[in-house]
Amino acid sequence: MPNWSVRPATLDDAEAITRLLQASYPALMKTSYDAAILAIALPYVTKANPVLLGSGTYYLCSSASESAVGCGGWTFERPSTQEREPGLGHIRHFATHPDWCGKGIGRTIYERCEAEARVLGVREFECHAGLNAEGFYRALGFRTLEPMQIPLGQGIPALLMKKSLV
Repeated sequence: MPNWSVRPATLDDAEAITRLLQASYPALMKTSYDAAILAIALPYVTKANPVLLGSGTYYLCSSASESAVGCGGWTFERPSTQEREPGLGHIRHFATHPDWCGKGIGRTIYERCEAEARVLGVREFECHAGLNAEGFYRALGFRTLEPMQIPLGQGIPALLMKKSLV
């Protein structure tokens, strides 16, 4: 049995999630991005997103000793927009603390997202994956469609990935 648990995040978790993102993204992204791109991206991606925290579909994983060891969620809205497409959900802002990678935390959070989304009529997930995260999402059954740019600063290289839930 794991020594951690997953629950919906709230606005009160903002500080713990920001600390988690600040520990995770710089360490895990440096394998796929050069320092110049990280200097642009990290200020944006290492802050908890209040919209996600208030969504009810964003999750926090904590252990007995750590307030935040993983996080992630999904929305009906495409990232950075209010755009919705019937039957389509969007995977959002996943991270695992580097010391906790490989323990099933990300997969457990994802499985909770998928189960919930299916009940609410989502037939496909879309993900704007960082280059370092392609293997994680492939292991969950996502397929890479094409390279893309996440519009942060000058644009951050990423991958558009999708997974059918039917």
